[in-house]
This record gives sequence, structure tokens and C-alpha cells, in this order.
Amino acid sequence: MSEETRKRLSRRKFVALTGGALVASGILAACGDNTATTAPATTAPAATTAASTTAAATTAATSTTAAATSAAATTAAGTTAAATTSAATTAAVTTSAASTGDFITSKSGYKGNLDYWALGYAAGGGNAFSKSSDSAVAAFMKANPDIKVTITGYTPDNAGFAKVVNAVQSGSGVDAFRIPNDSLPTLIQQGAIAPIDDYLTADDKNDILPNLFDLVKVNGKLYAWPLWVPPVGMYMNLDIFKEKGVDLPPKTWTYDDFVAIAKKLTFTRGSDKVYGFSALFDPGGVDSWPFILSDGALPLSSDNKKYTWNTADAYSGLKKVTDLALVHKVTPPDFGTQKQDDLLTAMKNKLQAMWTRPSGDAGTLTQAGLNIDIWPIPLGKSGKPISAGGVGLIAVTPNKDTAKQKAAMDLARYLTSPQVEQDVPGYYLAPGARKSVTVKAPYNKFADIAPNAWITPSIPQWTQIRTLIHPNIQNAVFGKMTPEQALSQPADEINKLLSQS
Repeated sequence: MSEETRKRLSRRKFVALTGGALVASGILAACGDNTATTAPATTAPAATTAASTTAAATTAATSTTAAATSAAATTAAGTTAAATTSAATTAAVTTSAASTGDFITSKSGYKGNLDYWALGYAAGGGNAFSKSSDSAVAAFMKANPDIKVTITGYTPDNAGFAKVVNAVQSGSGVDAFRIPNDSLPTLIQQGAIAPIDDYLTADDKNDILPNLFDLVKVNGKLYAWPLWVPPVGMYMNLDIFKEKGVDLPPKTWTYDDFVAIAKKLTFTRGSDKVYGFSALFDPGGVDSWPFILSDGALPLSSDNKKYTWNTADAYSGLKKVTDLALVHKVTPPDFGTQKQDDLLTAMKNKLQAMWTRPSGDAGTLTQAGLNIDIWPIPLGKSGKPISAGGVGLIAVTPNKDTAKQKAAMDLARYLTSPQVEQDVPGYYLAPGARKSVTVKAPYNKFADIAPNAWITPSIPQWTQIRTLIHPNIQNAVFGKMTPEQALSQPADEINKLLSQS
């Protein structure tokens, strides 16, 4: 890798490989974090779902686009799935002091309840992530019998993010919570998140991949525990490939290769229509963005001061997405408004051959018995591999009760540690934030994708920016705007927002 490329990766907040360890952590949303939509648990006080800037901007699309605010993706990130573990690293690292230390015992002295809000969690083990979260929290409570942890779930879409943000802003009912990195800055500005500096040990600082600290640092302080980064990859439904006699392409496949394959995998089976490709569109996710990025244009300049998707490379990148529906006809008729559950069901029922999605659902589909593989995103005009994702974090709210805040920090530290994977095999759903966490199948398939992931920026304006862009992308997919109109129209408003930083 050239020095110029290395600097570009760093400045654009790409995940990188450093010292043999995968520099990654957890999405949303954007990405990243990603999860199947299920009804959230409500063991903590319900937050109002009212207006946040994100929700408001989304409704500004057409009535058709409104249907898209369903369940979803990165992460910023959401995370659903199941059996997995986290990021690749060397055997020497896994035997370090950081990997063998005691992460589970709280020395806070606190006795009482902690409220933990988890992205993608459903009460009663509604999905694999929920089961692993229940098991991890149960292990923590067993080690700390005076502490009771109540888990509340929220969905990885605009409505879910608004719910947890409103709950945190209310100052009650939330002690620790999972959040994508791009939702962090606004809450820090509002004083709704406590810094973690006083709770990090020397081993933590050596173990957590250092460039992830840049994503959670404001005015010299660190504000959340990095967990993982679920990059977007291409899910391949191998049984459909076999059914149509289509060979898997080389991993250096191009967009043209992808279209040719998607056409072969779009066909009628009895009374069912099988489609070559689909993706989730949600203002909280970046599932379709790697195609837009693939011709070389990134949404913002390297200093996050200027909107840069109003360029020819951005327009041609978006055209790759719109052509799948409008020209090549390889997507379902509701492409652009499908819900996450619909997409998962289509994959499970072998009605969808390919799907761009962050890593979390790999476990869900594997556990469902689906024969899948994960491929990198097809190359665009830039000729460079690309993905997208968001860093998943666990943050802690400020509390005047210092013992309770220490206990919440101890819970967050444990839930982002290598020990939680040892206690609950399959806890990690994506390449992890610590060198001492090892990744297992099916998530090891994302290890080569993560280094090329553009990470959603940790700036206060990003929530507003992504919801200005989102309805325009949808309207381009519907044929209501050209790619040029869709990506140039929000430029002035986005640049105005960026100038306020």
C-alpha cells in the first residue's frame, strides 16, 4: 500500500490493518451495526419517538419513500445476528495480558439496577444476537450478584435511533447503550455521554486498535467503548447460483460482471419470481452506498468541511444503483422501499440471489441453514475495492452516583472485551475493536472487506446530512430524479451545515 493511499484511508476514516491486527469495530449503521427487525423489549421507560432531525428529513421524500424507514442497517449501524466472534489478529496477541485479564468483575461497590439499551435486541431471545446478549448480561450478573441488568431493545432504523437518543436526552432509564459512531457527537455536545478515560486501563489502551480512539475523541477526551465494525459485503445465495449453473466470480469482479450474473439469477421459478439483487434503503444505513463510492467519489472532503458527492464520479456511482432497477431489471418491484424483514425472508426462501449487507446478518442466515458466501463489492471505475460501515460503540450516560456510573462502565468494558466471547461463544458479530478478539466463521469472511470500508464520519452534522441524501437516493431509484439531480440538490444545504462546525 502506498503512503498516499495509507493517508487517504486514515483521513477518510477507513478501517485499516495495523500491526497485523484488523482495525475495526462495530455500525450502524450506518452502518453498520445491523439487525433483523424485531419488536424491541420495553423493560426500560419508553422514550418518545418524536421528531428528531433525522426522522423529519426522511418524511420529506415521497409517500413511497416513507415505507423505507423500516429496519436496518449500519451503522450505523444495527446488528442482529448470531454466532460469531470478532476481529482477526495474531496468536501472540490473543495470549496477551489484555486477553486474559478480568473484565467481568465490577469493583464499583454498586448494588442495584443498570439499564442497558441494545441495538437489534428483542426480548425473549427473538434473534441470535438477543440470545447472546442475554447470555452475556447473565454472565455479568452472575459475577456481580448485587447488580441487575435490564436490557431494552431498539431497532436499527431512524425510528429506533430517535427512540434511544430521546431516552438518553431525557436523563433517565439509560445507563449504557449501543450506538453507531455517527450518532455520538451530538450527544457528547449535549453532555449526555460520560467520558471513559478514567476507566481505561493501560492494557485497554494497548489492546484497542488506536485509530478507533479518533472516532470517539472530542476535546481530548474519549467518550465510548469501541466494539466492532460491520462492513458491507455482498451476500451470495449459493443454492440459487447452483440452481442456475452460475459459477462464483473472481473476488476482483467488476460491476459489469455483477450485472451479468444478476441477470442470470433473475428468473421465474413456478409461481415465484427470483431476483438477482436487492438492498435495504434507510437513512440510518449505508447498504447501497458502496456502489456509489465505487467510482472514486466520497460524500465529504477529507477534512469533513465540504460536500463532495456533486461530481461526475458520484453521479456515475449512483447510476450503478439506479440502473439495477430501471435498466437491468434485476431487483424486486419494491426495490428502495423493502423492509429488513422482507429482505431476510427473501434470502431465506431463496427468492433473492445477492444482497449487500453488513456482517451481522451472516450469522442469522447461517443459523437458518442458508448456504451463503460473502464476496467483496464489485469494482467500479476507480478499480479499487470499497465498502462502507459504521463503528459500533457502547456508551455510558453521566450519573451523579459515582458507584453506579463505575458499574455501567464495567458493564460496557466487559461487553466490548475478549472475555465476553470466551464466556459466550458467538457473541461478536463483526471484526472487533480489540487485537485480542479473534474472528470466527461466518464473520471471518468480512476480514478482507473491512480494511476497505469507508466509515461514516463522527461529526455532529452527519445525522442531518445522511437524511438529506437518503430520500434523493430513493427518488433516483424510483426514476423520479436523475443521479445528477439527486446528489447535487442537497449540496448547498449540506455545505451550510458543514460550515457551522
